[in-house]
Amino acid sequence: MTTATNWFFWALLSAVFAALTAVFAKVGLEGVDSDLATLIRTTVIIVVLAGFVYFTGKWSNPFELSSKTWLFLVLSALATGASWICYFRALKIGDASKVAPVDKLSLLLVAVFAFLFLHERPSAREWTGILMVGAGVLVLAFKK
Repeated sequence: MTTATNWFFWALLSAVFAALTAVFAKVGLEGVDSDLATLIRTTVIIVVLAGFVYFTGKWSNPFELSSKTWLFLVLSALATGASWICYFRALKIGDASKVAPVDKLSLLLVAVFAFLFLHERPSAREWTGILMVGAGVLVLAFKK
């Protein structure tokens, strides 16, 4: 079901679940340390994803992957973990409606990093939209 033509569907679902993550986490963080909450969240993700991979028949031997694949998946995991820790700490002390939009500054950063390291070349129209999102984040972050 994953094809080049339905990426938008999956990206939209990702946005919906990310929004729910912020709302559910904000409520769930009441009375618990943000790092412990991140650990609980991660444990649930591991269990659910392991079941999903197993029951959909997508399991293969991870030791057959190349060292380059391992390196970049580990780096991605470390970046994800750092992001989650920072996100949950921000949610613990800030409003979800303010924290989540600032977190989406990652959109601008992804575009810049993809330009620099992956040699992707967004069009002028795409850069305009990306910069507008970045400007929107700044408006939210510096409002009085």
